[in-house]
Amino acid sequence: MAFKLNGNPLAVDVPFTVGDINYPANWLRLSTAQEKKNLGITEVADDPVYDSRFYNGDGTAKALDDEDAKDADGKLIKNPDGSQRVIQGVKSVLKAQEKATAGSLLAKYDWYVVRKAEKSTAIPTAITTYRDGVRTACTTRETEITNCADTAALVTLYGATYDSDGKFEKYNMTQYPTDPNS
Repeated sequence: MAFKLNGNPLAVDVPFTVGDINYPANWLRLSTAQEKKNLGITEVADDPVYDSRFYNGDGTAKALDDEDAKDADGKLIKNPDGSQRVIQGVKSVLKAQEKATAGSLLAKYDWYVVRKAEKSTAIPTAITTYRDGVRTACTTRETEITNCADTAALVTLYGATYDSDGKFEKYNMTQYPTDPNS
């Protein structure tokens, strides 16, 4: 919560003055609602914070799907090569992030593949199983993103499920396999 005095914000944990009286930095935390009210301090809700993956700063949902770029007059904007400029939607951005994550997870064990190609040394089964699992999880996660009909569905997908006591149960999205060397 935030506080205001005479319409001006009061920072928590910062000393302030009302009239001739100086109040210590912890006064807002330690005072009662009535004590604040007696000084004319009002409590206001904090500005909402939106997840920037899905929402603009003002809380409006970002476009889910790719859109053709247009100028202020509604005319299509072309790239220097003449192709249509496209503004990526949330789904395309998230799927690209999944590809990057999978690539990063696979890169750690690429040396096994190179060694196999150069020296015909077998790749350990745990490594091939892991690498296959990463590729499968990435494909599944991309499909899960594609299947979301709206922003609320994406937010839910990237969340988790909790029991009635608030205890974590599971992630809603398919998870990448555990690294065999961790």
